[in-house]
Amino acid sequence: MEEGKLQTITKLFEGNEIRSIWDSEKEDYYFSVVDVIRTLTYSSNPRHYWVVLKSRLKEEGSELVTKCDQLKLRSSDGKYYKQDVLDTEGIFRLIESVPSPNAEPFKMWLASLGKERIDDVFDPSKGIDKMIDYYLKKGYTLDWIERRIKAIINRKKLTKTWQENGITENYEFGILTNEIYKEWSGMKASEYKEFKGIRKESLRDNMTDIEIILTDLGELTTRELTKKMKPYGLKENKDIAKKGGIVAKNTKENLEEVLGETVISNKNNLNYKYLNDSKQIENK
Repeated sequence: MEEGKLQTITKLFEGNEIRSIWDSEKEDYYFSVVDVIRTLTYSSNPRHYWVVLKSRLKEEGSELVTKCDQLKLRSSDGKYYKQDVLDTEGIFRLIESVPSPNAEPFKMWLASLGKERIDDVFDPSKGIDKMIDYYLKKGYTLDWIERRIKAIINRKKLTKTWQENGITENYEFGILTNEIYKEWSGMKASEYKEFKGIRKESLRDNMTDIEIILTDLGELTTRELTKKMKPYGLKENKDIAKKGGIVAKNTKENLEEVLGETVISNKNNLNYKYLNDSKQIENK
């Protein structure tokens, strides 16, 4: 895990520091509960405020307390002490539980997200339009967006094929996906993200054209092999996923031999970067 200040969150809290730790395996942030309480309530003793609130939430049977973890965070004296932390979803729930005027903007934002999801249920094309607009604003071309949408569809076909062959749990999909990645790139998805300098951002959105083609080839081969060989359960499907990754690996090595250079790039499409010294976000 890495400690630091997540600028996108501190901006929402009017520039107040919210200490955070990045968990690369879970691909999520853990935030200091006391820091959030201090910002929302302006309490002179946010630790005591949290103790009282935690006691009330526990009496109410809130799951928020059980989801609260303890991790070491750096204090003002430079030393590290165990502090209560919550992941992104937990912090949103905490905000909803705090009776503070400062929490209202966040509650309204969460409510608007809920409304958008409801609107998307009645008209799914709105969700697609939002996605296209988002990518256009990021500078992606329509041709790239078209390929991205096709990749999403092909990914759905693969997961559906896995489901038909005994794969039901989210962690199993992750294991199989990592088998494909490891075979052709030598890295798990989380390691690939770290190599490219990204965190919660989409790995495919930050790949080169060749990397995307190799990823698609590995997944497409895995899907076709799965349909033909009909493996069942995690162990058998892992063997097939490796074979799919090997096909992509062979193509990668052929390309590299012709080009005379590696086709795996550490470049990304972000307009900001994470700094290793302070783990802050810096605009490029």
